[in-house]
Amino acid sequence: MTQDHFSDWQHAQELAEAMIPIVGRLYRERDVTIRIHSRSLVNKSAIDVLRTHRFVRHIEGYELSIDDTSAILQAVAALDLGAATIDIGRLAVAYAASDEGLSVEEYVARELADATGENKLADVGGKDVVLYGFGRIGRLVARLLVEKAGSGNGLRLRAVVVRKGGENDLVKRASLFRRDSIHGHFNGSITIDEENSTIIANGNAIRFIYASDPSDVDYTAYGINDAILIDNTGRWRDREGLSQHLRPGVDKVVLTAPGKGDIPNIVHGVNHEGIDPAERILSCASCTTNAVVPAIKAMEDAFGIRSGHVETVHSFTNDQNLLDNYHKADRRGRSAPLNLVIVETGAASAIKKALPNLEATISGNAIRVPTPDVSMAVLNLNLKQATTRDEVFATLRQASLEGPLKRAIDFTSAADAVSTDFIGSRAATVVDGNALIVNDDNAILYLWYDNEFGYSTQVLRVIQQISGVEYPELPKS
Repeated sequence: MTQDHFSDWQHAQELAEAMIPIVGRLYRERDVTIRIHSRSLVNKSAIDVLRTHRFVRHIEGYELSIDDTSAILQAVAALDLGAATIDIGRLAVAYAASDEGLSVEEYVARELADATGENKLADVGGKDVVLYGFGRIGRLVARLLVEKAGSGNGLRLRAVVVRKGGENDLVKRASLFRRDSIHGHFNGSITIDEENSTIIANGNAIRFIYASDPSDVDYTAYGINDAILIDNTGRWRDREGLSQHLRPGVDKVVLTAPGKGDIPNIVHGVNHEGIDPAERILSCASCTTNAVVPAIKAMEDAFGIRSGHVETVHSFTNDQNLLDNYHKADRRGRSAPLNLVIVETGAASAIKKALPNLEATISGNAIRVPTPDVSMAVLNLNLKQATTRDEVFATLRQASLEGPLKRAIDFTSAADAVSTDFIGSRAATVVDGNALIVNDDNAILYLWYDNEFGYSTQVLRVIQQISGVEYPELPKS
């Protein structure tokens, strides 16, 4: 029996190893990203591939067979594909459930017809991206942009604008980019060209521009044109302040914080398709807004919401003090690693901006806790109809699999899940199915979210949307 288990493992590992070069070629040569239930297989090891297959049991209720996905991937690779994101996990599950008598090749060709032959997406060329600031979110977005470089025809991180911090500034910034105490080492190679103020990450040349104010920079002088600038400093949050970035070479400005006034707050998966193409300044809202709005949307669509409250249990951030010291805000001056700290939150008002048609009133509060990353939102909803725990469980699980929210919402039924399990999660929010409480018309949802990496991934999705390099996701729901 033991030998049988080991033989099965060796067989699965052999298939996973054979999948890796196919996934890599599709990505580099055709801008095709292969996923399994929204989890990318690009640049993953054989063990990562097998772990992804096993994770599916938390969603589908059973472990996905690598024999099935391997056959699907072979059929995908044989097609004349254009740029696309293809979920071979969903294809494998759907093919197993079909009774049409089609071969794997016939079924895959039909399901991916929108990305093959004459239907291939036209090459829109690359889009320049500039980061204004290089803090926690800036460095993670930079990692994601480098990771998503693909064939070079998509988003291209061209420059980072920072204030010079002193001697060896570039070396120190490269070190922070290379090593992260929470998110680990950068997946690849980083070299430094100090003479040209450039960091080369996996072949991507990123110019560091030293400036203390937006008006100091002419991006065209660096060969940058029609760029999307991502302001991750939070220094300006209104239209007047952010308009300073609309300099030569910059086309649009995206803020990684809640926007004030008439600036649209975008939560990808919820309202990203309604972005006005003429809008030049927009916001990706906050990490907490991105965590709660998708779940609220799913619950509103299924059951209706009369009212609710969100309590955020949030990891401490850079705007708190390590030790007790003066701070302009109440309570934030107290030591972050030693205390639970009640802080104000704008999540309730931001929910209204992202879901303007929501009639329900959602209140909110937040508690900062002594952990460095991964937060939780406890969402207490009074529904317009009575329901059951099983119905809510099924609704949220399905939202993580199908429909517009599937990239924003993830789902876990792991009985022993804790916060560190979600470091590096690429979803805006992860529903904890086991923690769900439902009593008639009241539902309490527990939502995990990596307030750094998950949010950065949402920012990147918005950038892809407004850049025109948002590739079709197949198979269609």
